Amino acid sequence: MRALFISSTRLGDAILSSGALAWVLRRAQDARVTVACGPVASDLFQAVPGVERVIAMRKGRWQAQWRNLWHETVGTRWDLVIDLRGSAFAWTVRARERRVFRTPWGGGHRVEQIRDGLRLDGDVEPRLWIADGDRRRAAEILGESGDPILAVAPTANWPPKAWPGERFVAAIAALTAADGALPGARVLVAGGPGERELARPVLEAVPAGRLIDLVGTVPLMTLAACLSRCRLAIANDSGLMHLSAAAGAPTLGLFGPSREGHYAPRGTKAAWVRTDETAQALLARSGQVNDAPGALMPGLPVARVVDAAETLLARTD
Repeated sequence: MRALFISSTRLGDAILSSGALAWVLRRAQDARVTVACGPVASDLFQAVPGVERVIAMRKGRWQAQWRNLWHETVGTRWDLVIDLRGSAFAWTVRARERRVFRTPWGGGHRVEQIRDGLRLDGDVEPRLWIADGDRRRAAEILGESGDPILAVAPTANWPPKAWPGERFVAAIAALTAADGALPGARVLVAGGPGERELARPVLEAVPAGRLIDLVGTVPLMTLAACLSRCRLAIANDSGLMHLSAAAGAPTLGLFGPSREGHYAPRGTKAAWVRTDETAQALLARSGQVNDAPGALMPGLPVARVVDAAETLLARTD
C-alpha cells in the first residue's frame, strides 16, 4: 500500500497526529508511506518503520510549498492520502481513497478531533519512534548517575504564553530542595534553536554541576530520548510539552492563553494546570502585550505548579 500522509506544520500538532500515522501503518503490513510535514517536525518521522520518504514543506511565495509537494508526488498513484491540513491537495493527485481533516468547531481534544474527522478506529494516541542511535546518544549525555532528572521546557513559540523564567526557577528550587519531591535532582533544560534568550533565566540559575543544557544543542529525537529518562517534565504549552508526554515522561503542562481541553498533554502520566483567567479572556487582551515573555501567565502561581508536580509524581511512582 502506498500512502501519502500530510502532517501539520507545527511540532506539537505533528506529534498529536502521530497516532493517525500509526493507524495507517497498522492498516497494511506492507505499507510504504511518504510523509509531508513542516521542517521542524520532519525529524519525528525519520525512524518510523514503513516510512520510506519524508518531505519537508518549506513555505515560499505563492504557496510554493504546495506546488513543490505536487511535483514530488503527482507521479505516484496513491492508495491512500491523508491530509491533516484540510487542504484541497488530496484531489490534485491520483488516489483510491482520500481522508481530509478539517478542524471542527466546538470541544474535544485535538487527538479526538483527528480520530473523528478522519474516521479512524482503534488507538490513535500520540507516539514516537526513537531510533537506537538517539537512545545511545541520550545515554552518553545523561550518563549513569542514579540521580533523578527534572526536565523543564521554559520556552514557547509565542513568548507571552511562556510561564515567567523566574517562576520556573522557583519551582525548580522547591522541587529539588532537600525536603522537596526530587531532592538533589539534576535539571534538564529543553528548548529549540533560537530559544536560548527565553530560557536564559533558568540556564543561569541552575548550578553548573546539576545543569543539563539541551536548548538547541541536540537533534529533536535525541532530546526525545533524553526526556524519556526524566522523572518529571514541566513545560509550557508547546511542542516540547507534547514531545515529553509522547516520550513517556510524567509531564505537567502549563496553560494560559491556550485551551487545555484541546491541547493538554496526553497519556496516563500527564497532567496540566492553568492560570486563573480563561484562555478566552487572555486572548482577548493578547494584542496589548507586544510579545513580552510571560505577559499572559502571571495568573499561574508557583505554589500551584509545585503542588500539581508533587501530585503527578506521587501518581506515577
